[in-house]
Amino acid sequence: MTPKIERFFAENQPDTPCLVVDLDIVAQNYQALCDELPGTEIFYAVKANPAEPVLALLRDLGSYFDAASIYEIEQCLALGITPDRLSFGHTVKKEAHIQRAFDVGIRQFAFDSIQELEKLSRAAPGASVYCRYLTPNGGADWPLSDKFGCHPDNVTDLLCNAADLGLVPSGVSFHVGSQQRNPTAWNTAISTAARIFSSVSDRGIELSLLNLGGGFPSHYRTPMCALPDYTDAVKHSLRHYFGDRSLRVIAEPGRYIPGDAGVIQSEVVLISRKSSNEVKRWVYLDVGKFGGLPEVLDEAIQYRIRTPHDGGATGPVVLAGPTCDEVDVIYDAAGYELPLGLSIGDRVEILSAGAYTASYASVGFNGFPPLKEYYI
Repeated sequence: MTPKIERFFAENQPDTPCLVVDLDIVAQNYQALCDELPGTEIFYAVKANPAEPVLALLRDLGSYFDAASIYEIEQCLALGITPDRLSFGHTVKKEAHIQRAFDVGIRQFAFDSIQELEKLSRAAPGASVYCRYLTPNGGADWPLSDKFGCHPDNVTDLLCNAADLGLVPSGVSFHVGSQQRNPTAWNTAISTAARIFSSVSDRGIELSLLNLGGGFPSHYRTPMCALPDYTDAVKHSLRHYFGDRSLRVIAEPGRYIPGDAGVIQSEVVLISRKSSNEVKRWVYLDVGKFGGLPEVLDEAIQYRIRTPHDGGATGPVVLAGPTCDEVDVIYDAAGYELPLGLSIGDRVEILSAGAYTASYASVGFNGFPPLKEYYI
């Protein structure tokens, strides 16, 4: 909670639930990553928070952008972001969307299969392509180790296939998992990249691009290492496996940049117990899984929660959302405790909620409107 957000809540008393994002923190986080990874091009992952104030701010700071869809590409273009600052980083794309992206000037595309390469060769002839491969995601609160990426053993052949199809094989990418708690997680992935670079070189193709993906964390319930612990580990691995080799290094942070900049304010709708001798209270908020908190699925992302009664005696709770869906439970097994003085009508704050919240909210489920957003 920044003083600016605190002041906004005090002066405006907005209807809840709502998300308030302090753009100064967005800018500070972006600049910190640039400072800690000098020479690395920062491609902000638009999906983390695609709000126009965030994109416009990062545009003016010189950021590049990683888009997951043609719609994100068109949003960025509408804000005056030029095609050379955009990458189509999704490995699963409609051919018509590849064609559209190519037509508006996008020249950098991700892939992880021969089938995607064939689409790219038809719809984006001569484009630069990089191959995403699977890497261990141990230590990540939100793993990304199955759906996207191919086995590293397949990458060399695929990059050579790209050249045969008239594309320009530029390099490789990986993702160590979102909200990565282990600063050394990048080491294995970078060592794999070095082997791929060598094996592709043996086939007569010289690669130049290494995409580090995302994974840099926000501050949730479990304490995280400081940013330099992550960036120092990344730089050490790059020196160890690539030495002084000329290399274009890019990173695709999403969560890290806007995550800690945002706070969701919510109202307590009901506090009840399921039986007269039940110790654990059920606390129902006016925001839940369908209203902007989908990352609480399996209680993976555990937000810090602030109440007006912090510092008093606490007791165990189940936190739930407002909809009539049985699965709209926020936390049960995670062991949350909230003050015994908490009352119906109190406003509580969900901290570090600037990423993967409002853009994830459902539209009209149970008639509830999307999460309101304020950027200050």
